[in-house]
Amino acid sequence: MNTADASAPLVLLECLVAGTTHRPNLKQHEPGLYLGQPLRLIREADSKYDDWAVQVHTEATDSVPSVWLGYLPEGRNETVARLLEAGKNITARLVHKSWEEDWLYLEIEVLLND
Repeated sequence: MNTADASAPLVLLECLVAGTTHRPNLKQHEPGLYLGQPLRLIREADSKYDDWAVQVHTEATDSVPSVWLGYLPEGRNETVARLLEAGKNITARLVHKSWEEDWLYLEIEVLLND
């Protein structure tokens, strides 16, 4: 194994972003989403729907505010939620996007960084 491989983030989870149909104005933000885009994960500990809720957001830039895309899927999010609560450096990146009628299909990789 070379040094670049050792420092690469570990892919913890590959999944779809849940709830994109419930995010307002996502259609206007979709053109700004790109493959490989870094994403931020935020633990939503007070969710009344999912004990392990984790929000998926774009990173804010000087010219573009953060956009809330949806959630990690229920039933696949507990490990990530626990790692976020433990202070681990967990991020994500966009690996696929497409429209399925009115549904924005976003596939991401969740990453454990050094």
